[in-house]
Amino acid sequence: MSNNTISLYLRKKKRERQIMWKKAKANKSCYLFILPYLLLFTLCFVVPIVMSLFLSFTYFNVLEPPEFRGMQNYVNLILADDVFLTAVKNTFVLAGIIGPVGYIASFLFAWLINELPRYLKAIAVVVFYAPSLAAAATMSIWQLIFSNDPYGWINSFMQTIGQEPVLWLSNPKYMLVVVIIVSVWSSLGAGFLGFVAGFQGIDRSQYEAAYVDGIKNRMQELWYITLPSMKPMLMFGAINSITTAFNVSDIPEQLCGNPSTDYAVHTVVTHLKDYGSVRYEMGYASAIATVLFLAMLLCNKLVQKLLRRVGN
Repeated sequence: MSNNTISLYLRKKKRERQIMWKKAKANKSCYLFILPYLLLFTLCFVVPIVMSLFLSFTYFNVLEPPEFRGMQNYVNLILADDVFLTAVKNTFVLAGIIGPVGYIASFLFAWLINELPRYLKAIAVVVFYAPSLAAAATMSIWQLIFSNDPYGWINSFMQTIGQEPVLWLSNPKYMLVVVIIVSVWSSLGAGFLGFVAGFQGIDRSQYEAAYVDGIKNRMQELWYITLPSMKPMLMFGAINSITTAFNVSDIPEQLCGNPSTDYAVHTVVTHLKDYGSVRYEMGYASAIATVLFLAMLLCNKLVQKLLRRVGN
């Protein structure tokens, strides 16, 4: 690259910065309105992330000052912590199933409900979303359904047809399947509600214009009109699904205990809580949190790239 090209590029960037600064000064009152949120976001999200990144290079037991250890925590994670590697495998299996299945199911349910008459639509949305508001109660129901004893609903039915009861929540052969089923069901609420809101915001005149322009069926209508019009909600649903899928820990703990048999449903977040809240090895826990954060960030970037192709 020649010196003239570099000089032109630098001048262009300088002009862009000057234009942005002028726009910011002209709209300074707007920045005052977002300042409270910006401060809260910085204190509650940015500062903890930076602190966690710093602590991940230290040994910190809360009682004593952090002791710098360099990359030792990350080396131990990868080379010496077999439970962490098991947790990573379980987390990616859960995320690879719960995320896409919950995302697609939320969209399909919202799409089907959107086709109902207005009064039926309102009832269906309330009925579908209500269980998400009572997660503790519904988790007790799932425990009854998959209970290990002969009085669990599935085991009771199996006995009536001459089958032996199954240890659904203790046998590693079945535990991951049970957690996936319950987690997919639990992940539908927020994403579903966001998609319902997205369908309400689509201008109906677009469909009429599309049929005039040659749209022939509902699938073409979905791909060329509905999905491009809902890109913000699709992004919200994707981020929500990624966050939910990678943060699975409460459901395995409530159903299968902690630690689970042979760590069959042990996840990265469960491992993080073990070192952070039980052992108080905050440096090691911060290293786990950093690895999880980077994995979620990479998945988020990948999903954003895929969503940009929607409607093309």
